Amino acid sequence: MLQTLYDYFWWERLWLPVNLTWADLEDRDGRVYAKASDLYVTLPLALLFLIVRYFFELYVATPLAALLNVKEKTRLRAPPNPTLEHFYLTSGKQPKQAEVELLSRRSGLSGRQVERWFRRRRNQDRPSLLKKFREASWRFTFYLIAFIAGMAVIVDKPWFYDMKKVWEGYPIQSTIPSQYWYYMIELSFYWSLLFSIASDVKRKDFKEQIIHHVATIILISFSWFANYIRAGTLIMALHDSSDYLLESAKMFNYAGWKNTCNNIFIVFAIVFIITRLVILPFWILHCTVVYPLELYPAFFGYYFFNSMMGVLQLLHIFWAYLILRMAHKFITGKLVEDERSDREETESSEGDEAAAGGGAKSRPLANGHPILNNNHRDVQDIVKRLIGLKLPVHKNIRIQTEHLQEEKVTASLKKVSFDLLHCPKAEATGCLIDNMKAHLAVNSAPGCHPPEVIQQWN
Repeated sequence: MLQTLYDYFWWERLWLPVNLTWADLEDRDGRVYAKASDLYVTLPLALLFLIVRYFFELYVATPLAALLNVKEKTRLRAPPNPTLEHFYLTSGKQPKQAEVELLSRRSGLSGRQVERWFRRRRNQDRPSLLKKFREASWRFTFYLIAFIAGMAVIVDKPWFYDMKKVWEGYPIQSTIPSQYWYYMIELSFYWSLLFSIASDVKRKDFKEQIIHHVATIILISFSWFANYIRAGTLIMALHDSSDYLLESAKMFNYAGWKNTCNNIFIVFAIVFIITRLVILPFWILHCTVVYPLELYPAFFGYYFFNSMMGVLQLLHIFWAYLILRMAHKFITGKLVEDERSDREETESSEGDEAAAGGGAKSRPLANGHPILNNNHRDVQDIVKRLIGLKLPVHKNIRIQTEHLQEEKVTASLKKVSFDLLHCPKAEATGCLIDNMKAHLAVNSAPGCHPPEVIQQWN
């Protein structure tokens, strides 16, 4: 049974053009041809890559992070709570409102304490800035070396300048040592990425990354034993040409060098669009789809290879969309960030009030709510939310922000006052007002310090 499946899998009509057999690709007269058995070495090489990566991150990337002053954000840990931890691990990381209320009764905590516990717990599972920097450093180093090595392999070849020469004499095309090692190292690296994907930084395109790694491994493997090596070297070098730019932009972003990150990102975006959306479909794909048919009829391997190339091209379009979104944010004045990153959640408005599961500390109160230290961004976010709020008229609520607890709040925000149109049935409005009580120190009259109430009148 297994032998039958093996024979069908390696049937010449699947992988080679008509009238050609595997015997035609046996080594002879000093000429060496690609063989499927050559790829076995990539698995132990992939494990070697993982070992090299471990020591690289430990002895190269970590000191480099310290040199570039990569700093970790202080994260408040969720206090031990067996009830909430069991729900987090078995039912979900983001409980719905009904589940929050149920967990509140079971744990003896308030609803906001439960929500805060889950925020902190989710933040604990997010990768640290140092982990992101080390991963980006490793990939940057490999992609840069691979691109330089790839260009050295193909730049002196005639098919680098004339795509039709890719198929000259196909498939009786012998390989040279530089092509062999270029293929083995690239394939081994992508195997290592697939092996480590569970422990690497997970981004929003996690599934697309898996598809990309699998499609790349299949393409490299097939192009080797079907002797698509000339086309394969062009495709690998093309992909490496922009990847190291993205990883270097990430490194500078994690180090806080925003201007350098933004400038590198612009170069990366230009190179990515040109290579992945122009050169790849209109030169490389044209070379693999059109030119082979001038030499032999289409066969299964022809359709298979170009189908995998189509999958990669769809992924390129998806990533180009994300890149253009980031470019738009940069042009409009917002800092460039990796659109795929899972952003860390900020503490709730009552984040410093009391630890979940612990007793509340004595603090000054504003209408029954603790007055908390705030940061400038929190105040700005709330101001923006209030300005955009439109609700049916019921009663006016005037909120003055003269005595903010944060010293470094701009003067323009210290004298802000709002007239909110409040509807009692709008629960969202009540939550927003509670949020204001915690984030802003409010006054009932000028000169009242510390502020104590929110002034309401009909």
